[in-house]
This record gives sequence, structure tokens and C-alpha cells, in this order.
Amino acid sequence: MQLTTWLVLGRPFRGAGHRTALVAAGLPLHLAVVPLWLWLAGAIAGAPAVTPLPVLLTAVVTPLLTGGQRRRYRALVGKDLARPAAPGPGRDWTSAIRRLTTRALWRQVCYHAVAGPLLAVLDLAVLAVWAAALVAASIYVWIWALPPQWRVTDLGYTTQAAYITAGGLALLFLGPRLTGALVRLDTRAAEILLGPSRTERLTRRVADLAESRAGVLDAADAERRRIERDLHDGAQQRLVSLAVNLGLARATLGDLSADARKVIDEAHREAKEAIAELNNLVRGLHPAVLEDRGLDAALSGVAARLPVPVRVAVDLRQRPSPTVEAVAYFVVSEALTNVVKHAQATRADVTVERIGETLLVVVADDGAGGAYLGAADGTGLAGLAKRVASVDGTFSCRSPAGGPTVITVELPCAP
Repeated sequence: MQLTTWLVLGRPFRGAGHRTALVAAGLPLHLAVVPLWLWLAGAIAGAPAVTPLPVLLTAVVTPLLTGGQRRRYRALVGKDLARPAAPGPGRDWTSAIRRLTTRALWRQVCYHAVAGPLLAVLDLAVLAVWAAALVAASIYVWIWALPPQWRVTDLGYTTQAAYITAGGLALLFLGPRLTGALVRLDTRAAEILLGPSRTERLTRRVADLAESRAGVLDAADAERRRIERDLHDGAQQRLVSLAVNLGLARATLGDLSADARKVIDEAHREAKEAIAELNNLVRGLHPAVLEDRGLDAALSGVAARLPVPVRVAVDLRQRPSPTVEAVAYFVVSEALTNVVKHAQATRADVTVERIGETLLVVVADDGAGGAYLGAADGTGLAGLAKRVASVDGTFSCRSPAGGPTVITVELPCAP
């Protein structure tokens, strides 16, 4: 019970030492610019010609004060304040002027010159509360440090000291709350004025999301390749071996009954069909020829398997990234499948070329047209648009009634 009481009474003081040290360490940093601004006020009143000098000196010392604030938070509460975007490198006058005109610098100046003095007043008030609380709570110690004659002549000191001690204890329990509120206020001001702006934070967030999405796409592509290799080297080889053994059994075992031969024939046929289905599945996951020989060979293989004549023209001096290459392959493969299923076309053309940092893919056919995004007849154009958008590409489909249908895809390539 006594331990529980001590834990309850001590809860407000957890971390109060670090927060109070943060307030005390911030006081001189918050007051550092005050002399310069007092100089500025005097210059405005008496010597207007030197008015810009205090402002320039404030801008010069601001990075040093900002570094001190960052070290204060890191050392005392273990918090790293985010840094704004740094200006471009350089040591000439142009780069110096660029640093002096950045919004980040003048937000920091605003913190040290405006928020700093206001926070310094609050720092002094909170430290004064702590000092008064400690002195008042230990008033009996101070009384017994006085000469004995004082205690004899002023016998009513015990009642007064009891009231003072009670007030000191109340202030002592109020101190952590005031300190915590001031630390939160100071931290919020520091994050807003010393850290990146809202625009910079959103830009960083977008960049982080784009990077994480690229990582997810690369991981998914790597997983498809792994599954393709496992199926090709595992299940597919076992099925091929099974089909070969069944074929040998059918050819060599001549004394089988008609029923047994029928069962073997049926099993051999199903094994070959399973191999064909597995080949299509493996090819749909990630064709090995795409990884080994690139888009030209992979798309030529797709065109050769279709019942419609397809002209393939691939002009790539440099292979794009594996993710972009896979997206281009699957877009063309699905588009050609749609041509066969829905377009009633007699021929199709596929053009793939790299223009600068963009991979341009065009699939055209002379079919009946009428295809559009979001169609509910199984054309799957909406799925193709989503696949293209996953790598920040653009997808367009022009398909008037009566044809022709032209699908144009632009995929960004890594430099």
C-alpha cells in the first residue's frame, strides 16, 4: 500500500528533471538575439543608417542558434528535430545570397527573434515556480538555519511555516504540469519554425510513398519470378516426367487390357494438358524469355502464338528497369489477347520505342472498335490502366465505333 502511494505521488515527477533541464538550457538560447534586437530598436530611433546591420547579424547567428536548439533537444529529451531542405552547394556570392533568401532561414529567424523572447519569459516564470516551490517546501530547513534567538523571539513561526510548506508542496506538484505544457509549446514552435515547412513535409511524404511503392512493385515482381522458376523447375518437370513415363508405358506394355490402356491414354492426355496449362500459367507470371532476352524476343513470342497476324517493332538501345519491362510486356500481351477475343481484327501492330526517359508502347488493330475504359465485357482495359498507373505511367485508348483501336502507353524509365 505504501509503495502504491509513493508511485501515485511520484507519477507527476517522472521525466520532470529532463523537461526542466530542457527549459533551463533553452533560456540563454531564447535570449541570445535580444541584444541584437535592442540594438535594432536603438538604431531605428537614433541611427537609421545602421538599421540593416542587426538584422544581418541575426541572420548570420541564426544557424548557430538553430544547431544549439537541435543539440538541446537531442541531448536532454532524445528528440531529433527534422531539418528543412538544404540550399544548393556552393561558396560564391550567389550561393550566399540564396541561403540568405531561403524561407527556412527566415522561419528560423522568426523563431529566435520573436518566439524566443516570448518563450524566455515563460522559461523564467516556470523556473521561478520551481525555485519558489523548493524554497517554500523546505522552509523548516531554512528556519533551523537561522540563529536560535530568532526562533525564541518569534514563536508563531511554526504556523506560518506550515502554511508556506503547504503552498510550496502545491507549487511543487504544479511545477511538472507547467513545465510539460511549456515544453510542448516550445517543441511545437521549434517543429514549425526550425523544421521543414508543410510543403516540404508533404514533398518528402510523397517521395517516401513513391519509394515504398517502387519497393513493393520490385518485391512483387521478384516474387513472381521466384514462383515462375519454382513452377518451371519443380512441378512442370515432374509433369513432363509423368507424361513421358505414361507414353513409354503405353508404347511398351502390349499385354494390357483395353480398359487399362484406356486409363493410361486418358492419364497421358491429361498430363499433357496440365503441362500446357502450366506453361501458360508460368508465361503469365513472368516469362523467362523476357528476363533472358528482353522485350523484343518476349513480344515476338506472344505474337507468334496468336491466330491474328501481328507486326512487332521494338527499338530499344537500352533495356528499361525490370519492373517497367514487365509492365510493358503484360500490357501488350493483354491488349493482344483482347484483340483476338473481342476486336474481330484481321491484323495488329505493336510498336515499342524509347524516347528520352519514356518508354512508348502502341498497340493498334483494325477491328470493330468500341473499346473503352471500364467496359464490362471482359476487355480488361481498366486493369491495364491501373497496372500502368502503378509505375506512374499514362494509359490512353482511342477506339471509335468501326475502328481502328489504338492503345498508347507511356512508361517512365529510370535514367
